Amino acid sequence: MSQTSEFLSSPQPRARWMRFDTAQILKRFFFCERSLLVSEASWIPAIAPLDIKTALARFIWQSSETADALRNRVFELRFPSRLLEEQGADHALIELFSAVKDSPSVPAFLLSIGRILLPALRDSFQAYLAASDAIADGPTHRFLSVALAEKSEQITAFEQWGESALASNPELREGALAWAQTIAKRLSDVGGVGVGPSSSSAIAGPLPGAKAYNIPDRPARDMRFWPCRFYWPDVVDPSYPYGEGMQLQLRSAISHLNEVWAIENGGVMLSAFADILPWEWIHNAARWTYDESRHCRMGYERLIAWSLNPAEIPLGTYIYESGSGQDPIYRLGMLYFFETKNIRHKPARAQLFHAYGDALSEHDMDFDWADETMHAGYGKHWLKELLAVRGQDPAAYDQVRERCEKLVGDYVSTATPDEVAGIKRVASALMAKARQTM
Repeated sequence: MSQTSEFLSSPQPRARWMRFDTAQILKRFFFCERSLLVSEASWIPAIAPLDIKTALARFIWQSSETADALRNRVFELRFPSRLLEEQGADHALIELFSAVKDSPSVPAFLLSIGRILLPALRDSFQAYLAASDAIADGPTHRFLSVALAEKSEQITAFEQWGESALASNPELREGALAWAQTIAKRLSDVGGVGVGPSSSSAIAGPLPGAKAYNIPDRPARDMRFWPCRFYWPDVVDPSYPYGEGMQLQLRSAISHLNEVWAIENGGVMLSAFADILPWEWIHNAARWTYDESRHCRMGYERLIAWSLNPAEIPLGTYIYESGSGQDPIYRLGMLYFFETKNIRHKPARAQLFHAYGDALSEHDMDFDWADETMHAGYGKHWLKELLAVRGQDPAAYDQVRERCEKLVGDYVSTATPDEVAGIKRVASALMAKARQTM
């Protein structure tokens, strides 16, 4: 006998989750994205290929944008609560996403993210979009659809990077594959990401095969380029002119390419202070790191467009190494120092490039100036915040900047006569090659 009701009823799948249910799932996604991007940022200096460094910075920024949207959406759904720091039943899952930082090798790191963690997020985003309500939760559907497309691109890139790294280091294949399997097993043990209730909150202990990650003192460099510490003669010889005309065009592009150090510093400082400063720090630092990767690509693409061979192009390490062995605050200070040191030159150089008819250099310098204006604000704000968190005087931020200037000067003073002569030879050869191309 069928039962009747005096109330209207229309069971529909879109009523599956109420707002607090939805907020719980989105909070899980937020913490996964946050943990993964922090791990990725820390590895930037250890990875050699330039295309991976720059693309990884872009992926970190994408994850930060997704995480920021998730975080804000959770606040909307849990209003008036503005608390998000508890991981609750998702703790073991989040620990796993953080544990990938201790991958035993570059191939192991790339494969475990590309084959295990990113697909888990992609599949969970797909499941969420399929099961949730596109009407009531329309805002989430918009940004999570974007994130889903980005995850597909990231997975393809990481898989290609992992295979390339294994091809270059075949002796690491067995260990890298074993590590990826370890990550997969732990992910299964904790119940995956998914959209259902978390199955385990217990910490399962260290991962077999893990190797504690240490920030390298010397960054890995793409061996397609001419390896050096100091990438242009004027760095080590104050009498060497910065140059005008073609020399200025070339010098500017070399400077942009060598902002690879800034990508690396950005990744290191993001991860170093991720658990000390608030979420907004991670969000800003991810954007900062991505911006530096765009500047690096600007220089690379101009140099290649001029038919210059990467083997003839210097790719240095001195600014990154100037901060090695120091308190990580000087990674942040170093970026702030160089942003505020060079920003005043950008508009004048853009005008010169315009006069030369070099629209691309003018264009890149114009956008660079806008980025660096924003970055100078980031640097001052977060140096002050970090000093305050440490119980120090926030007004001392400029002392950090001054200390960075001394660190760079001290490091430059270690240049040997052979290094100075070598970079002068490379610069002269580049300029001669550029003249032939004109």
